[in-house]
Amino acid sequence: MSGQHKFILDETRLPRAWYNINADLPVPPEPILHPMTKEPVTPDFLAVLFPMNIILQEVSPERWIEIPDPVRDVYKLWRPTPLYRALNLEKMLDTPAHIYYKYEGVSPVGSHKPNTAVAQAYFNKEAGTKALTTETGAGQWGSALAMACNFFGIDLEVYMVKVSYFQKPYRRIIMENFGAQVFASPTDRTSFGRALLSEHPDSPGSLGIAISEAVEAAATSGGTKKYGIGSVLGHVLMHQTVIGLESLDQLEMAGEYPDIVIGCIGGGSNFAGFTYPFLWKKFTEGKNVRVIAAEPASCPSVTKGKYAFDYGDTAAMAPIVRMHTLGHTFVPPGIHAGGLRYHGMSPSVSALVEHGDIEGRAVRQLATFEAAVQFSRAEGIIPAPESAHAIRVAIDEALECKTRGEKKVIAFNLSGHGHFDMGAYESYLHGQLEDYEYPQEAIEEAMAHLPDVTLPQMSVPA
Repeated sequence: MSGQHKFILDETRLPRAWYNINADLPVPPEPILHPMTKEPVTPDFLAVLFPMNIILQEVSPERWIEIPDPVRDVYKLWRPTPLYRALNLEKMLDTPAHIYYKYEGVSPVGSHKPNTAVAQAYFNKEAGTKALTTETGAGQWGSALAMACNFFGIDLEVYMVKVSYFQKPYRRIIMENFGAQVFASPTDRTSFGRALLSEHPDSPGSLGIAISEAVEAAATSGGTKKYGIGSVLGHVLMHQTVIGLESLDQLEMAGEYPDIVIGCIGGGSNFAGFTYPFLWKKFTEGKNVRVIAAEPASCPSVTKGKYAFDYGDTAAMAPIVRMHTLGHTFVPPGIHAGGLRYHGMSPSVSALVEHGDIEGRAVRQLATFEAAVQFSRAEGIIPAPESAHAIRVAIDEALECKTRGEKKVIAFNLSGHGHFDMGAYESYLHGQLEDYEYPQEAIEEAMAHLPDVTLPQMSVPA
């Protein structure tokens, strides 16, 4: 391996199909359940929220789903994205490990989120959708969908978690620049929002609450609006696999294959988009790799949450799925990694954690920002606080290699830049951030509110 540090693919190497892990899951997928009847949902129920072309992707058993040319044409504005070898970071750590990172911050809105936003806007446009509703935490998803809806001529209203609405005003302005309407959730625009505000007028909001409002706005629109979701569901994770598919080619250019792949997790989309193609190689070709999911200690859905059926939102309006969950009543602390403050985890990621194919790793806020600053000083990129969780784990693994004298290849997804997160960095640099671990008693209390789902009726053919 030479000192080359940047691996670039030209547009002809842009993937022509998304990878659908449903074809290779080592455990059969659990059904999606109706929030009221707790029976498997019908396409008619899902059609209230999603167009049929997206529903068919969600349930498809096919390994490859073709990327339409209009989607690829928009992708070409920034894709393929670069893969870097972090030579300066390796030198700073004095580690024998080789560290690579895939950089999704080069997209127009600075994160991985447009990979699915563009696809969802296109498929909704094809289905005749005139307007979408959605939620957003840190604002990366809302920014991406606002851009995508602008490209395809679709109206958008965004319910943004209130604490992030005020922490990250520039992300709101990006959304408004692209023509979206943005509301601080909880709002007085929905029945659920009004009820919650009457009980908790100072609620900081949560991703689960914002989802409830966006789902209600779509479901009560009389069919004039559909719902776009930024993570968790299978079609979203599938759209993101362009990240890992490109990375496979780029690591081949580098003449290496990773021993460890890492991503941060909130709902699972950037993590799955990067790691699922490597799991495809593991499941189909036996290429072994450790897969580590990094999450905040304050929102530890994988490392402390229960693997159970739970609602996807706080109001219990969204479908029930089996996932690692802190309970749909979970209201997270106002940490700065706003995109990781969801109560649950993608069903497929959760199933793979349970099966032993993915390791969960919880990291604290101060250690995460320490890693972010260390990385930025070595590599020159200021990472999003969300991505910094993956950096923390990559650094820890590289230091372990140093201790053991092992020369491993470590690759992680740098899912976005931190240019709109300077408030968080200022707080860290001035000693104003604190560590917070979500208390076990709060998790146990939330488990009392899980839906009562009888497992025997859940059995599905393998």
